[in-house]
Amino acid sequence: MSTAINIGAQAATSPVAGPTTSAGSSRVVPKTMRAGVYREKGVVRVEEVPVPEVGPDEVLIKVAACGICGTDIKKIFHAYVPAPQILGHELAGTVIAIGPGHTKWRVGDRVMSFHHVPCGGCFYCHRRLFSQCAQYKTTGLTGGFTPNGGGFGEYVKAMPWVAERGIVALPDNVSFEEATFIEPINTIVKAVEKARVAAGESVLIAGCGPIGLQLLMVARLSGAQIYTSDPMAIRREKSVQLGAIESFDPSNGKLVETVKARTEGRGADAVLVAVAHPAVVIDALAAVRPGGRVLLFAANDPVTKIEFPASAVGIDEKEILGSYSAAADIQEEAASLVLRKNLPVLDIVSHIYPLDRIQEALELANRPTAESLKILIALE
Repeated sequence: MSTAINIGAQAATSPVAGPTTSAGSSRVVPKTMRAGVYREKGVVRVEEVPVPEVGPDEVLIKVAACGICGTDIKKIFHAYVPAPQILGHELAGTVIAIGPGHTKWRVGDRVMSFHHVPCGGCFYCHRRLFSQCAQYKTTGLTGGFTPNGGGFGEYVKAMPWVAERGIVALPDNVSFEEATFIEPINTIVKAVEKARVAAGESVLIAGCGPIGLQLLMVARLSGAQIYTSDPMAIRREKSVQLGAIESFDPSNGKLVETVKARTEGRGADAVLVAVAHPAVVIDALAAVRPGGRVLLFAANDPVTKIEFPASAVGIDEKEILGSYSAAADIQEEAASLVLRKNLPVLDIVSHIYPLDRIQEALELANRPTAESLKILIALE
């Protein structure tokens, strides 16, 4: 049996070569494929399932790699969605078939695909609240069953609105592993912009897991001074390697006073919360200065309740902000950070698992160790 790959440097993936063909064409596409199918709470089984059929204006992608996202973990291990489903939305691969009428992409193109694309014309889209758009909430990328990304399967189908506006071309010098970061980095850029992180500000990032480290990478581009916190020493060390000025252990009970000591007693200008735990939000509100901003990135499930002193908002005028999913109008800007290699995204990839060991990969992502960070699934 193959083993997971531990990597600390850039993974090398050869571009897929092959002829390009006209619209309505395809390479040889099998009738069935292997996919990790979410069957019950905490359980994903590798099964043989039908390859999605491509209709007019649709595109079929052969998946090469897919990242495991925290939302995948919540859906699987907390049963937030009904089974069966094929999850996985941080994916990249090669166009292998195009439906009648589609002219934008060609067979053989190396691409990544978003799974949500807004309509662009509704009340929410006009206000840049793309993730609240009704069409955005309709998943347009599927590997079968109820559409939910599908990247944990060998093939995914992009529906017309995604095929037209949600696919990004990959240059030959960008590996599929790198390209799996394009969607999550978009969500990170959106969050940092929403938190209004600015040059010269002191920013605390609470949590140095994969999301926290990506927030660090992007927030640094603003010129802010970044501090981090995490109970795992190895993750704190990683954040410093990636540019944090200093990283603190919140388990010693001194996080708030330490942050204030670094900021002339005021507190951080902004705190970006990358941990889905109510107690961390309370610490964040205490660590941010009056009039500062606390952005909740990870606290987005439907059951977690958070209590905090009303005076923190009503008297100290601290803002609590939320940021969810990607933004369509920064798609090119955010993708370029990965495509131009402005961010060391592969430095946070700790494991790459083959599809037949997806359950093991998911369990590690659900219960991370000191050695684990971002985990990818390799499908070819």
